[in-house]
Amino acid sequence: MGDTEENDIHARQRKERKEVQAKVQELKKTAKSDKKKKKEILEEIVRLESELDKKHADELNSLNRERKESESTVEGDHEDEHEKKNRTSKAQRRRDKKEKEEREREAMIVAAEALNINTARQKEYLAILQLLLARQLTMHEIPSDGNCLYNAVNHQLVVSGRAALDVTRLRFMTADYIAANKSTLLMYMTNPQTNNPLTDEEFTKYCDAVKNTAAWGGQIEIKALSHSLQVPIEVIQAEGPPTVQGDTDFQGPNLILTYHRHMYSLGEHFNSTKVAPEQSEEEN
Repeated sequence: MGDTEENDIHARQRKERKEVQAKVQELKKTAKSDKKKKKEILEEIVRLESELDKKHADELNSLNRERKESESTVEGDHEDEHEKKNRTSKAQRRRDKKEKEEREREAMIVAAEALNINTARQKEYLAILQLLLARQLTMHEIPSDGNCLYNAVNHQLVVSGRAALDVTRLRFMTADYIAANKSTLLMYMTNPQTNNPLTDEEFTKYCDAVKNTAAWGGQIEIKALSHSLQVPIEVIQAEGPPTVQGDTDFQGPNLILTYHRHMYSLGEHFNSTKVAPEQSEEEN
């Protein structure tokens, strides 16, 4: 399996993913306008995405098997050459074999995790989608790059009629609030490796990471953003009621985000929301 053919597979999968996403968007619009068929349409969305996920996982498994067979052939050729020219040591062959087995093991783990994650992702996605549709909302997807919380908040500022603030500005505001409220926030902050409360040095590094890196943001950062912006921030999730950060005297409307535990294999993620297209047309 050559690099060109492998790249072609990944390119085709990306194209297929975009086509399914476009189909899903059309189905969402239909679900909004045809409430009698909403359940069937949502199930169709899950079926389309699940089938695509399985198809792509199967293709990656097949790709790995072909690569394994190719490597076995190459290894055999190398062994023949070694017998003739005595160029490859036994130690090198052992290292090559170990590396090949490790690659195969990692590929199997990735494929298995993809299937498990995608199953959980579909269930979570459907649950959140139903909650949003009940509120005449739809999901606005945010890139998964560590800045998802801040980009989602910025999008909400814009759609709610407030002034936009870029990621850099939002991160600075968040870090400054956390640093200024150390005494009240520190009790909720722990070292992820030791689960012990942060030391003063760790707290300083934490604030610096919030301000100057693409560190992922969670509940502490949502609280900091809500108080810095003086707006309530609501988070919709698949399990449990929505959570709202902010004092009762903060002026609405709420900034409404969605929280996803299973959307991406890299970890937790935030998306933004917006009024469903049909709702916008009715208002206009």
